[in-house]
Amino acid sequence: MKRWGTLAALALTGVAQTALAAPDSVSLDSGWQARVAPEDAAARAHPREAAWFAVPVPGTVQQALVEQHRVPDPFIGTNEGAIQWAGLAAWDMRRTLDVTPAMLAHGHLDLVFDGIDTFATVSVNGQVVLKADNAHRTWRVPVRGLLHAGANEVLVRFASPIRALQPMVLKQAHPLPGEYDSAFGDEPKGVQTSPYIRKPKYQYGWDWGPRIVNIGLWHGVRLEGWDGARIGGLDVQQDALTATEARLTARLAVEADAAAPLTVELAVTTPDGTALPPVRRTVSLDPGTGTVTVPISIPAPQRWWPVGLGAQPLYKVAARIVDGAGAGQAAARTVGLRTVELIRGDGAFGFKVNGVPVFAKGANLIPFDSFPSRVTAATMDRMLADARAANMNMIRVWGGGTYLDDAFYDSADRMGLMIWQDFMFGGAVPPPDPAYRASVAAEADEQLARLGSHPSIVVWTGGNEVLSGWANWSDRKDFKKAVGPDEQERIATAMTVLFDRVLRDAVAAHSPQTPYWPGSPSTDYQGPVDTDAAGDRHFWDVWSGSKPVENYLDSCPRFMSEYGFQAMPGMATMAEFAGPKVSDPQSPVMKAHQKFLAGEGNSRLAFYLDARLRPAQGSGPARLADFAYLTQVNQMQAIDMAARHHRACAPVTMGSLYWQLNDVWPAISWASIDHAGRWKLLHYAARRFFAPQAVVAEHKADATRVALVSDAQGPVPAQWRLTGYAMDGTRLGAAQGDVTLAADGVTEAGRVPDAQVFGAAAPGASYAVAELLRDGQTVSRQIVERMVPKAMAYPDPGLAVQWHGRTVTITARHLARAVMLDFGTLDATADDNGFDLLPGESRTLTISGAAPDAALRRALVLRTLAGSH
Repeated sequence: MKRWGTLAALALTGVAQTALAAPDSVSLDSGWQARVAPEDAAARAHPREAAWFAVPVPGTVQQALVEQHRVPDPFIGTNEGAIQWAGLAAWDMRRTLDVTPAMLAHGHLDLVFDGIDTFATVSVNGQVVLKADNAHRTWRVPVRGLLHAGANEVLVRFASPIRALQPMVLKQAHPLPGEYDSAFGDEPKGVQTSPYIRKPKYQYGWDWGPRIVNIGLWHGVRLEGWDGARIGGLDVQQDALTATEARLTARLAVEADAAAPLTVELAVTTPDGTALPPVRRTVSLDPGTGTVTVPISIPAPQRWWPVGLGAQPLYKVAARIVDGAGAGQAAARTVGLRTVELIRGDGAFGFKVNGVPVFAKGANLIPFDSFPSRVTAATMDRMLADARAANMNMIRVWGGGTYLDDAFYDSADRMGLMIWQDFMFGGAVPPPDPAYRASVAAEADEQLARLGSHPSIVVWTGGNEVLSGWANWSDRKDFKKAVGPDEQERIATAMTVLFDRVLRDAVAAHSPQTPYWPGSPSTDYQGPVDTDAAGDRHFWDVWSGSKPVENYLDSCPRFMSEYGFQAMPGMATMAEFAGPKVSDPQSPVMKAHQKFLAGEGNSRLAFYLDARLRPAQGSGPARLADFAYLTQVNQMQAIDMAARHHRACAPVTMGSLYWQLNDVWPAISWASIDHAGRWKLLHYAARRFFAPQAVVAEHKADATRVALVSDAQGPVPAQWRLTGYAMDGTRLGAAQGDVTLAADGVTEAGRVPDAQVFGAAAPGASYAVAELLRDGQTVSRQIVERMVPKAMAYPDPGLAVQWHGRTVTITARHLARAVMLDFGTLDATADDNGFDLLPGESRTLTISGAAPDAALRRALVLRTLAGSH
């Protein structure tokens, strides 16, 4: 196969990891132009794009095409197909680089690309200096001898990643199994190029996102001048942590042009701003790239804790060359002090932070956008804040996307959110050749040098579903049979080398204080993968397998790192991508934004509504709005059931991460927060089922199991009760008791027989309320049904509404199940939603958004399982 490598290039680790002070650095982010390469057939088909036009850096060609209205916005309507040609074309990008005599006076001038997507040849004044082949790396190339004072040209020639690889792939009798086939005919079914390239895999299309195979300079570009020596990066490893001392090693990557001494000073600032005495070290460097290590001792260290268990104190570590080669250069980063270990043994899997077992509560994060450079630090911060607001303590960064910008991990550090960080493998079988592994090794070294010191990252994982797919998926089994035992063994051995040696060794070298796990799901090569018995689990019998939601209750996995259930977004988001008149979930535009089963996922939504809830009511847009509401209720109830069960399975189960937190584009998907940042009912429910103390009520056969879960590190006095009611509000029976909640665990309240709670009432004509109380106040509540909701004879709740400016009070005469405040296409948000109201109960809610008060009152529709009001 054709391989892309460097020519006169040096990819140096850790360039963007931290604040670096270089003697002379010039941003080259502005002034870039692009065109379809003249020799490409697309130049004739798209003559306007064959002429030079402005393109953003950081950014992509496709982003420029959208922003300049050269193609329809693929996020709107059924426009996705109109942008596909861009990923199949070769492109040129150029920029004039003005170089001053002062810049030329430096001994070294380096051209630095923080991200090239993906196959690109870089020339400076007509001389090829670099061939790049990995979008997940930084590329640095010396160019001093090629530059002159005044105007210089930098030209980047991009090959289509699909066209570049397709001839090689098409020649193979058995191409490597990939991820998702193209819906646009540019690749034959089952013959994918994506396994062979180090590029964000989601760009090729997923079951929640579009196919936009980006091309461009997706991170910044700069020219750096330096003399004598250059700081390439700073990472900080934690060697030991006790109550009296933290021992760290600061590792300063330094490139020197000659053997020369230099003196480095390390300074530490404590969380309260106190400066510890600086540490100096004088070393003599050999020419080339080396590492200066400086030991650091911090007395009386303050530990970083996950949210809910303590504070998140952060230390600043600053390094500076104070004498010798490179004097004046500096680097700094922020670190937190904590220990993390994996809970193992007899199949167990979970996390201990600072010696404390932590039940992981959270969700999986997919890329924020199909165009990564559009994602701001504020957007990432808001998403993490929304996760924390829902009582989450862990986010899994899924492996089919990108390593996120420093700002994401900085926010997680401050918020106390644990990050499960996948390496960027989405599920395809990786090539077995050594050149591919070498590229991944360089990528891993760079990303670990950049990110390895973040306290929020509590585990590095080899990737997503590569190992489990190889073991269990039917297409992989067919592939193994087709290629025969020798080739099967060669590919399997190469995967073991990659995931058990290359990536594991990289973590050990750069972040030994953080555990490594070879894949998700995995058992660390200690038995069958993706089972309840050992390691982490991805459970898709519900939804993908069309199994009943109640199957979530059948077992206690060790750690549920993926499970999910779809729902439509709200009407405001649907109007933005489908227009205000859309009314049919099976319309072309709605199916275009539903990627599960190539658009047939909306039928799966209807299947589960028929199984559990009720048909949508009304006609036209009103029916669609009710259909959207019902799918959100189904999603909310399904994940609520599963997450509470996982918590009640502790300590056998030690984590529950649902799929997924966010959307990459406006879509019908598993997300609990849609692409516009609007919460679905699931996200409101997560705040309840992930609460620090929660009741779990599970009805099976003729009894209700009541369990009480608590995240508190000490015992908590509480009360519980289970009360049965007829539909007219008559009290039927009850069970209750005083209890001391176990520290960080589960307390079984009991198994209460139906006769004690419901008496002789018919299952469809009665319900129960399970409550956890502290000091007489209900802190967690759950409705218990003995039949699926569609079989429950819920009465009209008799809701009354009273407005007070931007607040609204809702009162129920009878039980109101899953109350949703729906403002239609108006951009308005209630501070709680999807809640239950008991007979006679009121809730007062605050409404946010720019709409006037009168518009809010006109737009409000109250939806419940008994109908709209």
